[in-house]
Amino acid sequence: MAMLNKNAKKKLLGTNIAKYRKQKNLSQNQLAELVDVSREHIAKVETARRNMSMDLLFNISSALDIPEYKFFIFE
Repeated sequence: MAMLNKNAKKKLLGTNIAKYRKQKNLSQNQLAELVDVSREHIAKVETARRNMSMDLLFNISSALDIPEYKFFIFE
């Protein structure tokens, strides 16, 4: 696989967050409440329209009970 650019990686990261959120049957609003951000913030992270802090990534990982590295498996 060719090296992905930064924007492609952000899109895949957001897609993976959305995938795992849906697997846990959580809405964007429910995840937002668990990690103490707005639903709009989650929506923008999932669609790569907003950068996310490491703290938010760790909080999302904890809320979804998914190891952080799984968000970075780009298939």
